[in-house]
Amino acid sequence: MAKEELQRGFGLSTSTYVVIASMIGTGILVSPGYMMASLRNYPVIFGLWALGGLLAFCGALCVAELAAALPRAGGEYVYLREAYGPMPAFLSGWTSFFVGFSAPLAVTGYVAASYLLTPFQLAEDETGQMVKIAAAIIIVAVTLPNLLGHRQSAWTQNLTTILKLGLFVVLVVAAFLFGDGRLAHFSQGQPVGKVGLGTAATQLFYVMFAYSGWNAASYMAGEVKNPAKTLPRSLLLGTGLVIVLYLALTLTFAYAVPLAGVGFDNAEQVPQIAVRNLFGAKASSVFNVVLGLTFLSTVSAFIITGPRIYYAMAKDGLFPSLAGHVSPKGRVPIYAMISQSACAIIILFVTDFQNLYQYTSVGLSVFALLFIGAVYVLRWRRPDMERPFRLPGYPVVPAIFLVVILFMTVFAFKQWPKPSAYSLGSILAGIPVYYVWSFVRRR
Repeated sequence: MAKEELQRGFGLSTSTYVVIASMIGTGILVSPGYMMASLRNYPVIFGLWALGGLLAFCGALCVAELAAALPRAGGEYVYLREAYGPMPAFLSGWTSFFVGFSAPLAVTGYVAASYLLTPFQLAEDETGQMVKIAAAIIIVAVTLPNLLGHRQSAWTQNLTTILKLGLFVVLVVAAFLFGDGRLAHFSQGQPVGKVGLGTAATQLFYVMFAYSGWNAASYMAGEVKNPAKTLPRSLLLGTGLVIVLYLALTLTFAYAVPLAGVGFDNAEQVPQIAVRNLFGAKASSVFNVVLGLTFLSTVSAFIITGPRIYYAMAKDGLFPSLAGHVSPKGRVPIYAMISQSACAIIILFVTDFQNLYQYTSVGLSVFALLFIGAVYVLRWRRPDMERPFRLPGYPVVPAIFLVVILFMTVFAFKQWPKPSAYSLGSILAGIPVYYVWSFVRRR
């Protein structure tokens, strides 16, 4: 084996857990409350989560074909490079470093720290410095075992994801068996006819943000055993399980929380309100601590997946060569992992997170359009490419995804002009960087 090659050490379980952990993040905690405050209709809310699940599964099917045909580290960077050339691929990696992984890693660390510190009244500082310091410690603590090698990464990822799944499954089951909820909540709120199409489209963005991560296993395709079989299975299994869980959690929140009790001022506290209404204040404090611990799985998933993009870019000469260095013993891209974690910690202390969801969602949607479109491009340009997994329902399945995401993206520029413009601007800013980098590399 070459000195600077990654090792195929991840199996089906870890690949699936990475998908689950990447998807179950801050979105499922924040989105339900804002949807309740905006839509005021539980059937519409449930319908949007179902639609989002359908789109996520369509996306996972598309990526399953691409990942099985091109089982290399880097995910969509590889697919964009093969379909469109180096510059769009570079822009994808450029965006991933700041928007796709470092920023979500910072937010997830912050949320984990906030949940862990709240029961001890340590998260009430107006500046948020205590939470930020704790978040930085969490990011460093989870990065360290992942630097050691595949075995440590697998153990960290598997255990924390099992903890997260267990918590949410117990919450759903206990809510309907022992919780103090009301089925009457489902029929409360405004009529379906009064829900505006624009409002529903906006909320679908929050849903898709919560579902983002359905392509996570593709980033580590170069380290997965038997990728032709393992990658499609992990992508579809992980996405399918999360869809079922999200729909169950949506029903649980509806059972526990009346719409009249949710406004924009307390929307982010809906999970805590639900647990408190169901089981009491003491249970809510315990839930906060355990939930904070479960977010370590999402932190770990970002630390595992993102650096594989920078590794692939470095191998192509489109990122500092240090990111392509693999540790001799652990066989992991240690400097790529360290640089991403360092960037996330910097973002922690310089960002207020106010428009981060809109900013991130638009950027991710733009590249989702491109790399799902790569299915069509590669079928046309490289019809003889070996495809161990062929997308069922082609060409309809990718078309469904592309049409809905395109509508959402266009609508976002109308609804959120500033965050959308900033997101597009940060992507386009990579174009001169690409040409400067290429010039310097040639010299």
